[in-house]
Amino acid sequence: MVGIMTVVVAAAIVRADRVLVCRRAGGVLAGRWEFPGGKCEPGEAEADALVRECREELGLAVEVGDRVGADTAIAPGVLRLYAATAAGDPVLRVHDAAAWCDAGDIGDRPWIEADLGLVEAVRALLA
Repeated sequence: MVGIMTVVVAAAIVRADRVLVCRRAGGVLAGRWEFPGGKCEPGEAEADALVRECREELGLAVEVGDRVGADTAIAPGVLRLYAATAAGDPVLRVHDAAAWCDAGDIGDRPWIEADLGLVEAVRALLA
């Protein structure tokens, strides 16, 4: 029997020429930076999951745009990044810091490995 692949979605929330990045507060990845998001629930569309996750994690209502970059293999599935927009300021619920990065400084932080592979695609999106 083939298992169902887990899909994790993340948002490159862009405002002007900057993207929102968040730092993990706990667990083995504490202190590392990521694009916000989370797992799709069974039967949930990827865009719907991203809207839900950004509302739960950041209190933001996002509008989901196009895919950014390629699929990133993660255990036990795949990470997919989407461009997004949102109004207002994030309210940190699962992160301990957030920053608005531009193309020049987005690489200047310790990234979660899966998200690190998407930094160049986001840099191109911001250019």
